[in-house]
Amino acid sequence: MSGPVVPPRRSGRALVVFGVAVLAYVAAVLGRSSLAATGVAAAERFDVSSGVLSLLAVVQLAVYAALQVPAGVLTDRLGPRRLIAGGAVLVAVGQVVLALAAPFWLAVLGRVLVGAGDAVTFVSVLRLIPSWFPARRVPVLNQLAGILGQLGQVVSAVPLAALVLGAGWTPAYLAAGGTAVLVAVLAVAVIRDGPAGAAASAGAGAERSSTIGTGPATAGGLGAAVREPGVRLAFWCHLAAPFPGNVFGLLWGFPFLTGGEGVASGTARSLLAAYVVAGIAIGPLLGLVAGRWPQRRVRLIVVSVLAQASAWLVVLAWPGPAPLALLVLLVVVLGGGGPASLVAFDIARAAVPPERLGRASGIVKVGGFVSTIAVVLLVGLALDLQGAGTPDTYDLAAFRVAMLVQIPVWLVALLGIARSVRRVGQSAADGKRGSRFSRSAV
Repeated sequence: MSGPVVPPRRSGRALVVFGVAVLAYVAAVLGRSSLAATGVAAAERFDVSSGVLSLLAVVQLAVYAALQVPAGVLTDRLGPRRLIAGGAVLVAVGQVVLALAAPFWLAVLGRVLVGAGDAVTFVSVLRLIPSWFPARRVPVLNQLAGILGQLGQVVSAVPLAALVLGAGWTPAYLAAGGTAVLVAVLAVAVIRDGPAGAAASAGAGAERSSTIGTGPATAGGLGAAVREPGVRLAFWCHLAAPFPGNVFGLLWGFPFLTGGEGVASGTARSLLAAYVVAGIAIGPLLGLVAGRWPQRRVRLIVVSVLAQASAWLVVLAWPGPAPLALLVLLVVVLGGGGPASLVAFDIARAAVPPERLGRASGIVKVGGFVSTIAVVLLVGLALDLQGAGTPDTYDLAAFRVAMLVQIPVWLVALLGIARSVRRVGQSAADGKRGSRFSRSAV
């Protein structure tokens, strides 16, 4: 069997394809995070409590998490171009349903569609990159795609939120849906699964280069990947690092800042934007450190987790509303959680043979969304139990108690990391595959 056709080193067409694919991911993240800056307006529109409102985010994230492994299989079978365009269509339909929804169950349906479209998009972008670029550039472009995609949160925090306030809920969300339609058209017109003459054979190279998206019948199956100590370590790392930022950016950040800390709406949106910008700035730095000192990858993630926990505890313990400088520090530290969680995929890659890489990546990615779903829901329930479940009853004391639900999740995750590190060490001592992994990842 001949090897895969090497994609061109530099190509204007490759950069255009990459740009449109990233634009599709921006639209998906816009759909994912649109409730973060419009959560108060959503609670008023649908006349629901905080606990019920959190179901919108929970359902969306649950759909996203459940579709990670199937999305990789579909990307290999149908090609990334179809999945990226189809994902944009699903996001568009979901946003339109949310724009026109009157009963709450229709809003839930809209978020299900957005979650499904979001789920297939990033996997497809990662699958597309190795077909167009040399292998040595794939890790950098994967990180760049993830970073640039988060600009969707900036769009939701500023223009979309301003449009909701100025033009109203329905026109704003119809505009968001129209944007996703435009992205779908661009994807069909511009994206191809690979350069001419290379599409048929790019898959093999993609499987060796991408962190997500291997074939549907990888050797050993899902169980073999789960049994790898290094995969379990990566799972716990991914469970621990991103959820505080996800919870803040997806739903509860804006209500906490405005209803709890008493921050003006414009300042709160700027802080949400700063959270995204911080992730964009920190991501390349963490990638450089993790690449140069791979033996410190787990420690890098743990430092990020401890920094996020410390920042939250200081803010919550502050007598009265926290000063703006402290809130800025909080969002900057939270912004580093997402990039830190991406390091978990490098840990998983070091732990498994190539034929199990897609399954392992799916397992790892589910970790962060399990913790995010749990905390989003628990915060809403904690507010409801204190009688502060609606925007007009939000107060700082209630949010302080509600945000403490993050602590047990951190403790469980850190315990899981510690136990997995020991098991990796035991595998190394037994002379198993973990011996190479432990030197490069722990």
